Amino acid sequence: MIKIEEKLFQNRYRVDEGRPHIQISDPQVCADDCKTQSCTFACPAACYAKDEAGGVVLTTDGCLECGTCRVICSEYRNVDWSYPRGGHGILFKFG
Repeated sequence: MIKIEEKLFQNRYRVDEGRPHIQISDPQVCADDCKTQSCTFACPAACYAKDEAGGVVLTTDGCLECGTCRVICSEYRNVDWSYPRGGHGILFKFG
């Protein structure tokens, strides 16, 4: 059985240095208001992680640009998301 991590490894990601296409609008909202921090387990690329202070840390490298974070955070609307510039972002190997 093939694991999802093995499938994701097939793709490549081209980082757009200094211009992330996703940002957390207000990190304090993640720490204080959002009790579930669903983005930390719903993101298929594991771009979101809990930090020691109870907040959420975002690492955009490897983002699949699926939009799950925007949907899961719709209550707080705390994710600023746009498509990466041309030639950057996810480069799917099989399609």
